[in-house]
Amino acid sequence: MKILRLLPLLCLAALPLPAADGWVNLFNGRDLDGWEQHSGTAKYRVEDGTIVGTTVLNTGNSFLCTKRTYGDFVLELEFKVARNMNSGIQFRSEFYPRETEKEINGKKRKFPADRVFGYQYEIDPSERAWTGGVYDEARRGWLADLKDKPAAQKAFRQGEWNKVRIECRGDRIQTWINDVPATDFRDAMTPRGIIALQVHGIGDGKKNKPGEEIRWRNVRLKEL
Repeated sequence: MKILRLLPLLCLAALPLPAADGWVNLFNGRDLDGWEQHSGTAKYRVEDGTIVGTTVLNTGNSFLCTKRTYGDFVLELEFKVARNMNSGIQFRSEFYPRETEKEINGKKRKFPADRVFGYQYEIDPSERAWTGGVYDEARRGWLADLKDKPAAQKAFRQGEWNKVRIECRGDRIQTWINDVPATDFRDAMTPRGIIALQVHGIGDGKKNKPGEEIRWRNVRLKEL
C-alpha cells in the first residue's frame, strides 16, 4: 500500500517543474525525454548539452517534436546552424496519425500520415537571410517574410549561436532573432500545437551533402 501511495508522487517528480518565474526547460540537456520524431528520418542526438540534428539522404523534412501541445506562450532557445543548411522551429504545429483531408482557404488538401505541418520560425543562413520569418509548413507557405526587414536580416550571426524568441498570445504571433524584432502579425488558424525542431530534407544529396548539422540548446518555454 505504501508503494501505491508513492506512485503519484514519483510521476509528478518526473515532470519538468516551472521555475518561480514560470519558465520550464523543454530539453533537460541529457537525453530526448519528452520528445519524439515524426515525418522524416534525419538523425537527432544529444551531445555536450545540445540537441544535434543531422541531414541524411533520401528523406523528407524531419521533426523532433514535443509530446505536449502548447497554446499561448513565450518560447526561447539558441541555435547554431551549418552555412548551407535550411532548418526551422515549428510552433502550434500538428500531424495526423493517418492520411487526412482538410479544407484550407476553400481548397481541399490531403495531409499524409505523420506529416508535421503548421507555423514555422524559419532558420535561413543563405544570402536571403530570412531567419525569424514565419512560414506555414506544408500548408499555406509564407505568412511573414523578412524582405522589408533589413535590421532583422542583419541580426543573424553566421557560424555562431543565435537567440530565438517566439511569442503567441491569442491570434497575435511575434518573433525575434538575437533580440531584434522580426515579425508581428495575426493569424488564428491554429491556436494550439506542438513545438518541433526541423531538419530539412536534402533529397539525393546533389545540392547539399549529408552530415550537415544544426544544434539547439537552452530550450525553455513559459505558458501565458
